[in-house]
Amino acid sequence: MNSRERVLNSLDRRGYDRIPVKHEGTPEVNLELMSHFGVENHDELLDRLGDDFRYIQAEWCGPELRTFADGSREGWWGERYGNISFGDGSYPEAVYLPFADITDVGQLAEFRSPSPDDLDFNSIPNQCERYNAFAEVFGSAGFFDFINGIARCRGVEQVLIDIALEDPVYVRLVEQRYEFFMGVIERALRAAAGRIDFVHVGEDLGTQNGLLISPRKFERLFAAKYRAVFDLAHRYGARAIMHSCGGVRRLIPRLIDLGLDVLDVVQVGAQGMKLHELHAAYGGDLAFCGTVDVQTTLPFGTVEDVQREVELRLELFENGGLFLGPTHAIQVGTPLDNTLAMYRAAGSLEMCGE
Repeated sequence: MNSRERVLNSLDRRGYDRIPVKHEGTPEVNLELMSHFGVENHDELLDRLGDDFRYIQAEWCGPELRTFADGSREGWWGERYGNISFGDGSYPEAVYLPFADITDVGQLAEFRSPSPDDLDFNSIPNQCERYNAFAEVFGSAGFFDFINGIARCRGVEQVLIDIALEDPVYVRLVEQRYEFFMGVIERALRAAAGRIDFVHVGEDLGTQNGLLISPRKFERLFAAKYRAVFDLAHRYGARAIMHSCGGVRRLIPRLIDLGLDVLDVVQVGAQGMKLHELHAAYGGDLAFCGTVDVQTTLPFGTVEDVQREVELRLELFENGGLFLGPTHAIQVGTPLDNTLAMYRAAGSLEMCGE
């Protein structure tokens, strides 16, 4: 089997030669892995790890995204990101929030919203050809992402207040974001002419202890929009992957009803997210991605602990239904041996000659 066959067979519960693998690491972790393998770019790293997925991208061709004197970088909505250190590594965090003080919908007219015309889709057919042996994905956990995405322009606390009050400014920002990403995704699917296997969107709906917002608010503000994007993916022969951290079990039946195919990244340490329970309750209708814990097993377990976790998943998903990987980006400080043990136990390193 090639990677694409392996992933699609697993998705349809037809079995596989080895469990499909999907890698995610912070830049620091990826550099450590690249050094270990002696490779020079991300694609070569994915090859060595046996990652079965490749992402297809449209290129920004809109107005120049500026870099400022403090080193911060401009985003698509005018927000700015700076690298915020947490000790041994850093994360890009929003350091300027253009919509933080907006109180009236009319004020949004002063800001330029991105358009699908700001992206160039011409290279997509060539990317699809280059990666035709892999499961090809368009999008990311940041596509749609009405909570985090708008919080990076307005502030987390303000967005949570907005959701509670259904503030008209927030509702309009949701509509703008929805219209933009629906246009981008459809143009990419059209350019790929049926060769994209998955559309990837995201929304962090959970915390460690349960849902971030109520099912009622999800229904009122977001459900119809996710049904629309899942339907769009299906119309072009693709499947839908939705990223969400946290304990989202109460929403899983609704996500299935809306048309979701794969839940990513399945944070098994969060409330209600025990993998064997999810498999028993929903495994016939929903595939899972991730599941090896970046909070406990990978950073603080032994190699044997990691191996046991992978072996449990091989038994539970012997006919498919899981793309194995970490529950988020593998974090700085995770022992290299543990990361390698995960992929070795999955069989992907072995098949790549490790």
